[in-house]
Amino acid sequence: MSVKFQTVGSLLRPADLLRYKREIESRDDIAYPFYSDLTGYEQCEAKATRAVVAKEIEHGLSVITDGEYSKSMWHLDFVWGLGGISRYIAEHGYFFRDKDETRKYETRRDIGLRITGELSGKNHHLIYVFKRLKAITGGKETKLCVPSPSHIFGELSWSDNIGGKDSVYANPQELKAGLVRAYKDFAEEYASAGGKILQFDDCLWEIFADDNPNSPYTGEGIDQAIVQALATEFIDINNTLIDFGHSLGLKMWTHNCRGNYDSRNMGGGSYVKIANLFLKQLKYDRFFLEWDDERAGSLEALAVFKDKPNTEIVLGLLSSKTNTLDGEDRIIRMLDEAAKIIPKERILLSHQCGFASCDGGNELTEAEQWAKIDQGQKIALQYWGE
Repeated sequence: MSVKFQTVGSLLRPADLLRYKREIESRDDIAYPFYSDLTGYEQCEAKATRAVVAKEIEHGLSVITDGEYSKSMWHLDFVWGLGGISRYIAEHGYFFRDKDETRKYETRRDIGLRITGELSGKNHHLIYVFKRLKAITGGKETKLCVPSPSHIFGELSWSDNIGGKDSVYANPQELKAGLVRAYKDFAEEYASAGGKILQFDDCLWEIFADDNPNSPYTGEGIDQAIVQALATEFIDINNTLIDFGHSLGLKMWTHNCRGNYDSRNMGGGSYVKIANLFLKQLKYDRFFLEWDDERAGSLEALAVFKDKPNTEIVLGLLSSKTNTLDGEDRIIRMLDEAAKIIPKERILLSHQCGFASCDGGNELTEAEQWAKIDQGQKIALQYWGE
């Protein structure tokens, strides 16, 4: 199989595991990681993880995850595991674009976060999850995916957690400092546990693209100086943690997601518009980027990587949202186009996102998922010959 084909991280959950996950979704009287509240949940999760790891190895994946079977949502489980956080059922979920591109599509509602104390990343449950994964991979390379610090900084600072009379953090800068400390705690424990690759997933870059009609920062009357300052702050908090991860000997990767929930997306915005911010300035070793449809715009955005010779780019040209195989002519054509901009050996191939960023997963079967993964392997072998 080809090391040039990669997966973003998440895979469809089996029905027996989903029964527990759906109960978690409707309850805020239970505490993360929920094992003591749901009889049999930990054992079911461990069994399902062993099975999916075996499938990943069978299908030739060179970097193994736990399929994110330990998570309910791609980012919030990490936050739930921080000291100083409690979760609750909110009045509404996140809003995605429905398939007709006009109506809103609401996600699950267990997204509420309260900061109840100083944030801490020590003794995080995901370190236990990583150790469990590492023990069953037979020495295969593994990675752990967590949300980027900038994404969580944005989500927490835009909530009602900051600046109130009883707030732990009086302002966003105090929150930022506390979050950086928590992430450093976590990264240190991950490296100590034998972690080698830490992937920061991020959904917020596109709000800074002025061709994104779904962004709160586009349109008339927007102070672009404030917008640019916020983008710079996001880059700074990420680079602070990337530098720290590098100091621990970690490879630091990122996946930029454009929304992936029940085969729906979050919005538009081209990479060209944000290339000089996020693609150029962030210090990641590997970027997983989404180019499965026209929302991402021209591949010309890749030109900013010409001056970053040690950076690898994973082109998400395949789709994890559909239940049919992708058109291979388009994939090869876009790979050829990308290779005219940056060297072919620095490019890899993937689906644009995982198959189940949140528990419910996208609208396809497990058999269709593995067929799509096999197709990615086949294309990579044909294109790179390795």
